[in-house]
Amino acid sequence: MSEKSDQNLPIEAPDDPRNEKPLVEHLVELRNRIVKSVIAILVVFLVLSPFMKQLFDGVSMPLMIALPEGTKMLSTGVVAPFLVPLKVTLFLAFVIALPVVLYQIWAYIAPALYRQEKRLVLPVLVSSTAMFYVGVLYCYFVVFRFVFRFIAQFSPESVNFAPDIDSYFSFVLSMFVAFGVTFEVPIIVMVLNHVGIASLAALKKARPYVIVGAFVLAAIFTPPDVLSQTLLALPLVLLYQAGIWLVQCFGKKNPRSFMDQEREEIAELEKQEQEREAKEGKSS
Repeated sequence: MSEKSDQNLPIEAPDDPRNEKPLVEHLVELRNRIVKSVIAILVVFLVLSPFMKQLFDGVSMPLMIALPEGTKMLSTGVVAPFLVPLKVTLFLAFVIALPVVLYQIWAYIAPALYRQEKRLVLPVLVSSTAMFYVGVLYCYFVVFRFVFRFIAQFSPESVNFAPDIDSYFSFVLSMFVAFGVTFEVPIIVMVLNHVGIASLAALKKARPYVIVGAFVLAAIFTPPDVLSQTLLALPLVLLYQAGIWLVQCFGKKNPRSFMDQEREEIAELEKQEQEREAKEGKSS
């Protein structure tokens, strides 16, 4: 094919030489994307910073409800009453700015994606952000409500159950992340199917292993009690099954990799270009 016709082909393959950039340009773009993400988080943080006390009180509300009346949390560090609400506000700022952060990540890696992969980006960004929020809300309104009451009821009379605010924030942060990531399972299952890694049959075959793995992960990321482990493992299993149902309705029965699909489309475009050139040659 002539050089002119090569220029007419769409630049969609990540291994296309015309998509290559010097290493310095990649590093500069990466820096710019990181700076934009940090600025978005800082802007939200500055907006929330006047309400640091109220935000910490809101995050600690599930525990305060479970504590005996008149009991408050402890602060064993000198600067903990300031640093912990600051960390809570910064974490909430990151959660609110998450769509911007994810978009900056996508904008950086977009040139390395195939056309079919780019079509998945917007639905994946929107759904993954929404599901992360749902996971955090489920943890806050459901899991914390049962777990803290369960722990408080089993606390001996000789023990004053009043957790330290620093350890409480570490616990809350790990739980929020664990449940937020857990609720991404249906999205992950759909993506694995659409990129050609897992077929519907393979996903069904892996279900027993997912069930076992769910309880193993729950034992790692939650307190050592059956209730909190079940509250994490059960949604994980149900969400994996929901992902299978989504694949049955909207997925690919015999998925192929994007690379194979892209090569076929490029070959078809080249064939059409050759036929067009042949017709032009005959007419001239």
